[in-house]
Amino acid sequence: MDSSNGRGPLHRVLAGPGGPAADVLVDLPGADLTTLQLEVARRRAAKLRGPDVLRRYREDRFTPPAPLPFEVLRRVEDALLSAAPPEFERVTLSPVTPLGAHSAVAGLAQHRVVPTGRGTEVAADPTNGLALEAAVRRTGSSPVRLATVQRVVRAQPPAPGFFAHFSLFAAVTAGRDRGSLAFEREHLIEHARFLTAAVRSVGARAAGFQVTTLDSRFAGFTASVRAALPDAAVSDAPDRAVGRDYYSGLCFTVTADFGSGPLPVGDGGFTPWTARLLGNAKERLLISGIGVDRVASLLSA
Repeated sequence: MDSSNGRGPLHRVLAGPGGPAADVLVDLPGADLTTLQLEVARRRAAKLRGPDVLRRYREDRFTPPAPLPFEVLRRVEDALLSAAPPEFERVTLSPVTPLGAHSAVAGLAQHRVVPTGRGTEVAADPTNGLALEAAVRRTGSSPVRLATVQRVVRAQPPAPGFFAHFSLFAAVTAGRDRGSLAFEREHLIEHARFLTAAVRSVGARAAGFQVTTLDSRFAGFTASVRAALPDAAVSDAPDRAVGRDYYSGLCFTVTADFGSGPLPVGDGGFTPWTARLLGNAKERLLISGIGVDRVASLLSA
């Protein structure tokens, strides 16, 4: 809510006689801020009774169960995970990440993430957690390959077709620059191959892979992917508008045709996240993901 005119609730709450209260809270040591937040939560919870909690459960868009059948979601999860090559280690991520994992590392607006009272935030995208784990594991020249399915929460404004919480299949490959974009070309083809196979394994009639080149050095990659995937519709997508600032070098969209024509179900590309985390410009990271709920909704349509 905009409070720049000095009359909004945010200004009213945070402005005080000693200066903006937000500045005071931000400068508190982490342990002190956590203690304060936990005490506030304790006092607020102490005022609640059973009917209050039930009313909030009914009204809060973050709390109801998924509207899609459990069996369909589970079938899609299993199929996507099974399609990842054995070189990708399956990991079970924590439902929370360190504060700033989405904004400071990945550039996702902080207001789209749900913070906790203990210096963490609720996972909003599994690729962020996988990037952190890959950075911890990165040693030597061998790449780190990880995959997972995670239910995530995003504090985005409600809109038709968007859920407050949903599941994502995600995979990352982290490694070191080998020169001549060799790492990038090899692992882009690897991700493209199993992602298109994954949507077909779920029941798609056809799979597509749309490449958006963000750096002229990657201009020949579409042809390389097309040659490696003769059974998928590989094409250039130079007019893609979303995510151009999120990725570096190249990004892509995965499409699937479940009977109504090709529709986007997945996304991915190269990011500088592990380079930032490890403070090493030679680190490379390729991320990709497919929306489990998105695929399930198309199957259930």
